[in-house]
Amino acid sequence: MDIQRVGVVGAGQMGNGIAHVFALAGYDVLLTDVSEDALNGALSRMGKNLDRQVTREKISDAEKNAALSRVSTTLTLADLGRTDLVIEAATERETIKQAIFEDLVPHLGPDTILTSNTSSISITRLASRTDRPEKFMGFHFMNPVPVMQLVELIRGIATDEPTFAACKTVVDRLGKTSASAEDFPAFIVNRILMPMINEAVYTLYEGVGSVQSIDQSMRLGANHPMGPLELADFIGLDTCLAIMNVLHDGLADTKYRPCPLLTKYVEAGWLGRKTQRGFYDYRGETPVPTR
Repeated sequence: MDIQRVGVVGAGQMGNGIAHVFALAGYDVLLTDVSEDALNGALSRMGKNLDRQVTREKISDAEKNAALSRVSTTLTLADLGRTDLVIEAATERETIKQAIFEDLVPHLGPDTILTSNTSSISITRLASRTDRPEKFMGFHFMNPVPVMQLVELIRGIATDEPTFAACKTVVDRLGKTSASAEDFPAFIVNRILMPMINEAVYTLYEGVGSVQSIDQSMRLGANHPMGPLELADFIGLDTCLAIMNVLHDGLADTKYRPCPLLTKYVEAGWLGRKTQRGFYDYRGETPVPTR
């Protein structure tokens, strides 16, 4: 399968990062979103991130300009019908993802590969709502996409070998490393990472340690580059809770029960960096723990 044109659904943090790395690798990218402001914001962020790479001498100015020239935007989902590979990077809600695929499928060519950047939702279940489960798989990038080297490739029960091979070739061309994961709740990275974050929240909830002491302990005691509560704020507490719910519902094991304190923060709208408050308050010059 010769993939040259790539469609990206969703112009948020993940979508614009995905468009960035594909354009830099020489693919023509069509980015879509329901919001014109989101599309303009994505192009602006992409330009700033590429400028940062130029400043750090990771890429040349010519490479930056070439990458930007390969990205176009549209508010019309059906326009992605002319692409060879579609990567859905919308909100981590299964009903939204299903609606996107149902709207998109009638406009696709017979050989177009469909993928989802979902961090936890069943690939088999998403694929079953399309006309091409054999050409559907999980294409899970890590955040921030231009920096992180890993891509999880997740096969659904029906995914065929040519589809997997084509996606692996794409990851290689992006200069990233692929890890093959089976289609079980949260796959590999989040199956291991999210329970650790959830346990850190329990440690805070039970008063074993403060926000600062928990994060400091894991940075200095386990050599983690970022403490688990700081990392949760970076990821988004709503995303962390959603993944824990997927694990709890999908595996029916009480060890995956989301911490009530995590639920409380999400109910308060304190979702981390994106809302300026989470386990830290980011509204001042220096982040301050909220507990």
